[in-house]
Amino acid sequence: MLKGDWLQPCIRVGSTLPPLLTKPTKTHTVVAVKCEMVQPKPLALYVHVPFCNRKCPYCGFYSEPMGAYDIGRVLAALVTELDRYNLQRPARTVYVGGGSPSCLPRGRLLRLLEQITQRVGVGSEFTVEVNPDQIDEHLLERLCGLGVNRLSVGGQSFEDRELEFLARGYKGHKIVEVVHQARRAGFDNINLDLIFAIPGSTLQSWQRNLAAAMELGVEHISAYSLTYEKGTLLYKRRQANQIDVTDEETDRAMYELAIDQLIAAGFEHYEISNFAKKADGRSFECRHNLVYWANEPYIGIGPGASSYWQGRRTSNVADVGVYVEAIEQGKDVSGECETPDEPDTACQTAVLMLRRIKGIDLEEYRQRTGFDVLKMFAEPIGRYQKLGLLAVEHGRLHLTREALPIADSILCDFAVV
Repeated sequence: MLKGDWLQPCIRVGSTLPPLLTKPTKTHTVVAVKCEMVQPKPLALYVHVPFCNRKCPYCGFYSEPMGAYDIGRVLAALVTELDRYNLQRPARTVYVGGGSPSCLPRGRLLRLLEQITQRVGVGSEFTVEVNPDQIDEHLLERLCGLGVNRLSVGGQSFEDRELEFLARGYKGHKIVEVVHQARRAGFDNINLDLIFAIPGSTLQSWQRNLAAAMELGVEHISAYSLTYEKGTLLYKRRQANQIDVTDEETDRAMYELAIDQLIAAGFEHYEISNFAKKADGRSFECRHNLVYWANEPYIGIGPGASSYWQGRRTSNVADVGVYVEAIEQGKDVSGECETPDEPDTACQTAVLMLRRIKGIDLEEYRQRTGFDVLKMFAEPIGRYQKLGLLAVEHGRLHLTREALPIADSILCDFAVV
């Protein structure tokens, strides 16, 4: 994006979608129709910087402490992997995430970005993820000068107590400072990540977070419920009953509050967890993630990164040392690989498209996959329509407002046929 199970309901902005799907028993009827050829679009490129200064206790994305590795050697491997694709066309979008790209020594980061743009350009959208405590106005100016035109700030919360629980290492005022610095540096497209349902948080504290984000005037907000990823410190603490987990009713109320407040403030709710402004005919939806949610091809570079390229889903080995040695020896770095057949591709496309608030355009889906989505998934569609969780109108199949808080369970019924 994007990392983790690709059916996971909360995909972080810019993370690459996981490539593999475990196939349960197929139960529905597959009805194919004539498929028309669609011209390939310029690629979406994700570059995974696998380093952090410290591992956040809730983070399930692959990263390592930066001090344990030869940074120059690792970054050279990223560029070498990119060169292997021998790309002959400019990128549609470029997203540099992690980990935390901003934890790199600034000279290393700037050089990496230069090498990327030399090979694929900057695309219509060039995003770099930053942490508030790892950036300053001078570096922001340099990023802007290199063609980075979208900044994604991993703020998570403006509440100091919540930031302390998440081990973020900074205070809420730092987020405000960074956004103002980014404006002065020239950024007019800023995303802010926020997390709700943090243990100890309340509807009131979440309201304050939303108000602070809206007051900053950012163009895009990604709002995610705190998840307890297996293998993380937070997961272990939960298993040991050391955390007072937010109850489902409050979690849902926080999500509903985000939808209501952000829409009222002029944001468009365009994906389950993502909200974007529109101004002067310009939409600030994350174009890179729209590629994922349309199930279109993308390339992921770096350890743990995933790709969907030339009909194959691959996932690079999530081990910096193994990855670098394999690259230097000219070996394959994909740890997993799958070539989905047409029904599998149609299922994956349905799941991902349904994440979007506009859902599935019935004719576009037919042209893209060769299947009639209403016939292919007749049983679950009929069942959820009766429950008021799915709707078919204006040539589209989409989740209803009532379905959004439980979207993950609904999408699972579209994962196989």
